[in-house]
Amino acid sequence: MTGSMIIIGIVLLVCIFANKLFYRLGVPTLLVFLVLGILFGSEVTNIIYFDNYDLALKICSIALLFIMFQGGFSTNLKMAKPVAFPSLLLSTLGVLITAVLTGLFCHLVMKITLAQGFLIGAIVSSTDAASVFSILRSKKLNLKNNLASLLEVESGSNDPMAYMLTLAAITWISGEATGTIPVMILKQILLGALIGVLLGKASTWILNKVNFEIDGLYPIFVGAIAVLTYAVCEMLGGNAYLAVYLAGLILGNGKILHKRSLVRFFDGVSWLMQILLFFSLGLLCFPSMLPSVIIPGIMVSVFMILIARPAAVFGILSFFKIPVKQQLFVSWVGLRGAASIAFAILALTYNLNMKNDIFHMVFLVALFSVALQGTLVPFMAKKLDLVEDTSSVLKTFNDYAGDVKMIEMTIDEKSPWAGKTMAESGIPREMLVVMIARNGKVVIPKGDTEILSGDVLVVSGNTFKGDSQAELIEIELSQESEWIGRRICEVDIPKEVLVVMIKRKGNTIVPNGNTKLREGDILVLSGCGEECKQNI
Repeated sequence: MTGSMIIIGIVLLVCIFANKLFYRLGVPTLLVFLVLGILFGSEVTNIIYFDNYDLALKICSIALLFIMFQGGFSTNLKMAKPVAFPSLLLSTLGVLITAVLTGLFCHLVMKITLAQGFLIGAIVSSTDAASVFSILRSKKLNLKNNLASLLEVESGSNDPMAYMLTLAAITWISGEATGTIPVMILKQILLGALIGVLLGKASTWILNKVNFEIDGLYPIFVGAIAVLTYAVCEMLGGNAYLAVYLAGLILGNGKILHKRSLVRFFDGVSWLMQILLFFSLGLLCFPSMLPSVIIPGIMVSVFMILIARPAAVFGILSFFKIPVKQQLFVSWVGLRGAASIAFAILALTYNLNMKNDIFHMVFLVALFSVALQGTLVPFMAKKLDLVEDTSSVLKTFNDYAGDVKMIEMTIDEKSPWAGKTMAESGIPREMLVVMIARNGKVVIPKGDTEILSGDVLVVSGNTFKGDSQAELIEIELSQESEWIGRRICEVDIPKEVLVVMIKRKGNTIVPNGNTKLREGDILVLSGCGEECKQNI
């Protein structure tokens, strides 16, 4: 047991540090996890022997559950609304077009039955949400014309369609009555949508009405809802991935407490699931099996990149008069990944009499796609002049706070908030009380923290009213700043200027006189005028 835990810890650390190394070379994060799985696997180092397809399918189901939930939970519906219709068409009709064209290609070129060809087409028909989210975020790829939102919604919502097409193809090959396929698809969609919406709405209501008192219970509650949504929908025969995605979308775009911390918590969970998923799939790959499928695998990949995906994209987006450059880019970001491999494993569990090694062929398609397309996504975006320098791709996610400004608010006796706890105060949900300055001390607010007359609240939000509020400013310490390497008590700060907080590598620091300043620190200052800014 101890030995296994040591291996797990080492694997996670190797994945993290290998990603840090290869990230600078432009290698997609998830490709690193996949290759590391192969290297640790049965035929290379044999550190971990793994050939259990049933266990792999369970791992894939759990991992995809949280990845899909996070995809919905972190998607900003306001940003996605203008492109929602074309995105949903791509994630449904576009997936069908891709599956049919790829299936016909496999049937004609690989000399397999039409049903078997369609199964391969269905398995690889969806774009991989984990890969798309990872590349857009890690590369901070700011795209023009709401392209990021379009790609996020499409990749986050198209796995359910591919899953249904895969089940339909399995039914076809198994010789069951094909007349049941439309009924099965309709049942999957209706139950998936109904359960996802109901549990998403119910969870939002509970989060707003019930105070758990312990903040750490909120992410546990939301995680339990994600698991329950998947399990209930799977038990009733609905599309569990669709249900989980919709539940996440409703929760993430609802007005709930602790939303930003929840998004970031599930972002971490999603990354853990991605490491687990891609590493496990890498372990399941036996490199000696790849030469037998390398030619059909690359042929399918090239056909999808050059023919099937562009046909689906241009066939749909042309109706919306989207410029050709944007359609070319959307076509290129049709990354295949973990979901395709997971669906291939699903097909294997049905013991279908397939001519080809479907797992290793699909694995090769995903590996080729992530390596080639994923690596060149930033290059293609710049080549097609689609990179936006004045905004951030993170604005399409629910934890984005780039447009938020911060102010100080002094509470007097007449304030409607005085004498009430944070939970009782009725502070608008779009406003976040970051900290409270009270009698020279800093108070980190919680739901049961009482707001007192004389308190100074540091508040962040998109819009504020009133002229009595002292606006805060943010200043980043550049390499040339004389403040770098010095403690706050050692720098020449005017008496009227207060360092409210420091943002450092995604963390928030409440400073004191002994806090040492570093390059890249973002100082949140109160009372800093133009002369003050120039001296920092």
